[in-house]
Amino acid sequence: MAQHHGPRLVVAIDLKKKPWEQKLPLHNRWHPYIPHVAEVTVGELFRVEMVDCTGGGITHSYSAEDIKHADLSLKPKVKQLFVSCCLKIRHLVTNPASTNSSVMAPRTPKLVVPIDLRKKPWEQKLPLHNRWHPHIPPVTEVQEGDFFRVEMVDWTGGVVQDNNSAMDVKSIDLSTVHYLSGPIRVIDTDGVPAKPGDLLAVEICNLGPLPGDEWGYTATFDRENGGGFLTDHFPSATKAIWYFEGIYAYSPQIPGVRFPGLTHPGIIGTAPSMELLDIWNEREKQVEENGLQSLKLCEVVHQRPLANLPSSNGCHLGLIKEGTSEWESIASKAARTIPGRENGGNCDIKNLSQGSKIYLPVFVEGANFSTGDMHFSQGDGEVSFCGAIEMSGFLELKCEIIRDGMREYLTPMGPTPLHVNPIFEIGPVEPRFSEWLVFEGISVDESGRQHYLDATVAYKRAVLNAIDYLSRFGYSKEQIYLLLSCCPCEGRISGIVDSPNACATLAIPIAIFDQDIRPKSSKVPVGPRIVRKPDVLKCSYDGNLPITKNPGGTT
Repeated sequence: MAQHHGPRLVVAIDLKKKPWEQKLPLHNRWHPYIPHVAEVTVGELFRVEMVDCTGGGITHSYSAEDIKHADLSLKPKVKQLFVSCCLKIRHLVTNPASTNSSVMAPRTPKLVVPIDLRKKPWEQKLPLHNRWHPHIPPVTEVQEGDFFRVEMVDWTGGVVQDNNSAMDVKSIDLSTVHYLSGPIRVIDTDGVPAKPGDLLAVEICNLGPLPGDEWGYTATFDRENGGGFLTDHFPSATKAIWYFEGIYAYSPQIPGVRFPGLTHPGIIGTAPSMELLDIWNEREKQVEENGLQSLKLCEVVHQRPLANLPSSNGCHLGLIKEGTSEWESIASKAARTIPGRENGGNCDIKNLSQGSKIYLPVFVEGANFSTGDMHFSQGDGEVSFCGAIEMSGFLELKCEIIRDGMREYLTPMGPTPLHVNPIFEIGPVEPRFSEWLVFEGISVDESGRQHYLDATVAYKRAVLNAIDYLSRFGYSKEQIYLLLSCCPCEGRISGIVDSPNACATLAIPIAIFDQDIRPKSSKVPVGPRIVRKPDVLKCSYDGNLPITKNPGGTT
């Protein structure tokens, strides 16, 4: 498979050089005889770099003298220059520094956690971790108000590859996920760290894939190794590769689909205290030990295990060296990163993109927040489990400490003051779709059995309804399962009070398809029709667990 991860650079800019000194010199006039400097082919994804409209004549200093003496013959677009002037004056007004000061504002975010994609997660300059524990030491420190950048590997640490096989998905060791960047200690401008009981407000200023690694994948795990929301219907490991064209994604394995991504981190959270960690471990142990006997939902939703309890297998603790007594002590109790909890963590909120803010409870001194599991796009529910478009990436962030914010803003919903949850403020950036096809599900399972106001059963029915319907348009059901897990579809609990049925809906944007998927009087063509090939990459299922069949559905 071609490794075309990102656009080809056709016009490069060296900001240390003048416009006419560039490797491909720039021009500032229109004329038919100005020769071309590069060539591209139809359909190629390429990158063009540019200087600012004055070619660097206006500098990043606290003075407007450069604007006053600008040579407008070099750039005839006076309107653009005027805009630059207004912006620069506004910048001077909002910065109290003297116009004669040589102090300059920072040009770019400070890189606090770098990633080298040629190295394993534990080989990084600042080693990554894949557990929650209060004694995992911070790898770096930021100050309230700093503008900083955190880079991340994909959640598997590079195990899943851009190739023509799903064997890497089938055989993956899930004891090692998720790999997180951090922990990051946060202090205020006086050097005082965040304290237990504070809120840590984390603003996502910018984010995206790591340059040169602009690709991702969506997958389902084998039923014997992780499974997924519909693992009883789709027990085999599958995979689709996605390539990025700016804000858009497309997959050779799911042709006829292209959509803008709403990029976001799947995981962002603070370190738990020991008291909170003990609460997690005890309650999740009860689910794992007694759930199959006590929870009726286990008869309908077959993803296993019921909980991922602490295990030293596959454990990585950042700066703490494996094999030491400290490592052994922490690894035996450190919580897995699989579920979201009171500290935030793996919440998988697809709208948590540019401009969003997360208000995280602080349980330890310094907050020690970590992040990872970057997604180019995700559907509500991430139903296939490995279900977003998983990728490496970066976040550019700012933090604010809200002193005593947990008491001021969060009400505990449980027996202790630690039973709280974060607040999320969604940013202004999202794809715009005007037409949706909406599928409903109610709390009646595939056997026809009634469940009481069960939103999980209802959502499962909604997803199955959507898969069965869309497979009539030339797609395999595995293709649609992966697509619904990663495209910007909207899941809702539409009704939760009308006994005995909960009602859940799944809304799919029509515009992502290259064909009209709405029901029509002409009906879907009958008989042989074009089946979209290739299908998703798929492995055999070698287990013997029963597969759920829908007696009334299509084959």
